Amino acid sequence: METPNLPAIRALRPAWNKGRIVGQKRPLKPQHVWAIRVRLELSENHRDLALFNMAIDSKLRGCDLVKMKVVDVMASGQIKERASVLQCKTQKPVRFEISEGTRASVEKWMEDELMVGSEYLWPGRFHERLHISTRQYARIVRDWVTSIGLDASAYGTHSMGRTKVTQIYKKTGNLRAVQLLLGHTKMDSTVRYLGVELEDALAIAEAIEI
Repeated sequence: METPNLPAIRALRPAWNKGRIVGQKRPLKPQHVWAIRVRLELSENHRDLALFNMAIDSKLRGCDLVKMKVVDVMASGQIKERASVLQCKTQKPVRFEISEGTRASVEKWMEDELMVGSEYLWPGRFHERLHISTRQYARIVRDWVTSIGLDASAYGTHSMGRTKVTQIYKKTGNLRAVQLLLGHTKMDSTVRYLGVELEDALAIAEAIEI
């Protein structure tokens, strides 16, 4: 029995990853962090400076960062030294530190007229949007990395969350601490998130004598 020739099925739109470098996004290096901060300070972009600093400190996913509320970080008119946010993905709270520099930048941002009466820490500029979208945040991150000459395809919103914990892991080798900071329930998730390889594990093991 002959099989009839069927017409080829073609995608109506090109693949989302066509021409893109896919895979885990790189964390920023300390020199990248400082370079972006300096540029934002010089341009007096108070919203982006506060957003950048909070993204680094909080280690939150983009969907959680954009939904942060003023009450999450402020109490009795002061910016908290530690905050807690309920994660959208896991529905579990995660705590994080708010460093002195981040507190100062958020306080400055709170003085902006756009923040008057705002429930959200990063309000949208249009009435129908209560806060900036994850897509808008991704564009902001792209502007940050390209402003200092980095390849935008190698970095993304995930880079912001990975930046500080990568440095913590490099300096301490403490995966459990990183797991707690990220709010991961499984160590395997933390290992994949950090991109820990066998060489890293061996280096840690070699440094421990019993």
